[in-house]
Amino acid sequence: MNRREFIETSGAAAGGAMLGNLKTQVSAPENAEQNLQKKAKIKLGLYSISYGGIWYKGEALSFDQLCQKAKEYGYDGVELDNKRPMGNPLDLDEKKRDGMKNSLARYGLEIPAIAANNDFSSPVPEHRECQLLMVRETARLAREMGAKVVRLFAAWPGVPIHDGVGTYDFVRGDSFYSFMRQYPYVTMVDRWNHTLDCLKEAAKYGEEFGVTMVLQNHAPLIKTWKDVLTFVKQVNSPWLKVCLDLPIFEKQDKEYIANAVRTIGNLQTHSHFGGEYYRDEKGIVKPKLLYYYADGIMPDYSHYIQLMNEIGYSGYFTFELCHTLLNDDNSYCGIDFVHEQVQMAREYMAGIIK
Repeated sequence: MNRREFIETSGAAAGGAMLGNLKTQVSAPENAEQNLQKKAKIKLGLYSISYGGIWYKGEALSFDQLCQKAKEYGYDGVELDNKRPMGNPLDLDEKKRDGMKNSLARYGLEIPAIAANNDFSSPVPEHRECQLLMVRETARLAREMGAKVVRLFAAWPGVPIHDGVGTYDFVRGDSFYSFMRQYPYVTMVDRWNHTLDCLKEAAKYGEEFGVTMVLQNHAPLIKTWKDVLTFVKQVNSPWLKVCLDLPIFEKQDKEYIANAVRTIGNLQTHSHFGGEYYRDEKGIVKPKLLYYYADGIMPDYSHYIQLMNEIGYSGYFTFELCHTLLNDDNSYCGIDFVHEQVQMAREYMAGIIK
């Protein structure tokens, strides 16, 4: 099956119940009047997963080639995925890290964030410890590369490779190796608590290396944006904040989105946009309606950017091409399609921000 909706809409067994009863010292978002007085500045980034060689038929770019493309298409920086072949700390000795910093300087780019691709929810201690070690090494890499943010998942299911191309079909929805079937004897509360313990340790790594950990609103353990906020409040550390991404929201209702952004407020530290794009008969770039958008509704980026400006968000909005890329006949796209999408995505979002 090529297209499968993976956004789960039911509330988390633990998170939703906890939200109303929390007492925490995490600072509350500033009020709207203060936020409106703040001058927001949003920069556009390109996430390296787009060119990682797993969503299309073709090779991955090198980090230098990624930077070259980002500069060519007008991006301000590149977000690094800690996956091979570009960004895994296991592969990056001092010489390679210096080479990456030279590429950033050569093209006049920043590296705002590095993604950790972690799963903290396993009931197996050895699994969680391996994940924590990778997060710590990712935080170390972020400090050395000048990145201010390490992006965390609660429970990233991974991207299996089939026929040389990445697919979510094996780990989401009704597939045999879905999140719920990995450990059928483990409750959602167990998984929540395992994740919470690991997030507390991750926040300490953030403090150790001087980088902010941000938790993304990504399924499957996290069901809603409220789950993200609950985790952050429970950890109660200035080193753990939030990455809200509009395309993966569990609802696309405007009032619902507005409530989320305003409630998260100044905890919002990083964000992404995604999707696919096309040019209409007048040459204007427009987004396509994709299968995984909640309620079958196109994300309203104009509304979202207005909300981000309202809360005074100053940071990166990073484009990610993060799903299997198929032609109309269900054959795999090549890298030329990626080039087109990366270029159009930047053009589209720059128009909205301006």
